[in-house]
Amino acid sequence: MSRVEREAKVYARYGLPEQVVFCTCCVMSNQRPSSSVEFKHTRDRKHSTLHIDEEGVCDACRFAEQKEQIDWEQRERELVALLDRHRRHDGYYDCIVPGSGGKDSGYAAHVLKYKYGMHPLTVTWPPILYTDIGWKNIRNWIEVGGFDNVTFKPNGRVHRLLTRLAIENLLHPFQTFILGQKNLAPKMALKHQVPLIFYGENEAEYGNPIADTATSLRDKSYYTMHDPSEVYLAGVSLPELMEKYELSLNDLAAYLPADHRELERSGIAVHYLGYYLKWTPQESYYYAVEHTGFEANPFRTEGTYSKYNSLDDRIDGLHYYTTFIKFGLGRASYDASQEIRNRHLTREEGVALVRRFDGEFPEKYFQEVMDYIDMRPERFMELCDQFRSPHLWMKENGEWRLRHQVS
Repeated sequence: MSRVEREAKVYARYGLPEQVVFCTCCVMSNQRPSSSVEFKHTRDRKHSTLHIDEEGVCDACRFAEQKEQIDWEQRERELVALLDRHRRHDGYYDCIVPGSGGKDSGYAAHVLKYKYGMHPLTVTWPPILYTDIGWKNIRNWIEVGGFDNVTFKPNGRVHRLLTRLAIENLLHPFQTFILGQKNLAPKMALKHQVPLIFYGENEAEYGNPIADTATSLRDKSYYTMHDPSEVYLAGVSLPELMEKYELSLNDLAAYLPADHRELERSGIAVHYLGYYLKWTPQESYYYAVEHTGFEANPFRTEGTYSKYNSLDDRIDGLHYYTTFIKFGLGRASYDASQEIRNRHLTREEGVALVRRFDGEFPEKYFQEVMDYIDMRPERFMELCDQFRSPHLWMKENGEWRLRHQVS
């Protein structure tokens, strides 16, 4: 095989960088999608702390270091001032907290209500297929935590169709959930005329391009739309979905963002509680256990070492398996990177955990998910092979293996 032929076979898909680089601080690589992770050439580093001026460190780790320099007392004063402007005394809701009863939404809703005296309405776009522990946790969130809740359950037939199409066209089992999770709160705020929305972690925690600034917190471009005809769901344009699958705009409306003009006129503000309060996932877990009855899984989650992250959906494991296929980053990579940034793991421990658990196949609910979307398991495995990017994967002796692994 000539050099030209070899190079042609290792091109990068999905707009990913062709050169795979791992952060010298956590275990994340520059292959993580939808982020602004940038790496420079690595030079010497110390293992005890993070250094934002050090080369080879990803944006999320740089933000983790910057968090240590923030005046959190001042940030809390900003939060109190914001809440004072919107707090109601007529018995009606004054903020919305989206979530499904996990550790983060449990913490956010409880703190806003019981520490700061707000009156949150919790809203839930439910998981595609609830796990037993997920169903128990959302009931505890509402009953033990003590919150009003609106749960929006989308059309089941359309939901199954879009979930299957998202897998076939994008290898993205979670897209229908993510769309609803992000878009529901602004629409519920409009419907119920509630002026504030609070998400949990700041997007900057993960190195996302939505930066940690006051301007970004008011930027509605992330969850509004201008022209529905330009929207794609499950890799298919809205007009094509309606024509090919005989769907109406009403069938698809639940997945669409709020209209940007309506949201602008409303004056509704969207904020991340993690911008104002120092956010530590493990501390959120302990808080939710104590105050909202949150429970971790009694067993290790497939694909990682943890027991309390992303527990509520039977399709979670398949989602993280597909991120491993497309980007070379599985569930353990995400969990370990976060815990390294919060100084609960060393990088060496994170590397060992990633090497052991990343890419573990999610057997537990796999057949149930296939039955739900009416897909043959063999077809799913074929899709996985089709979606592997050549710059990440190579086949040796009939087995796929990553060209680059964290070390």
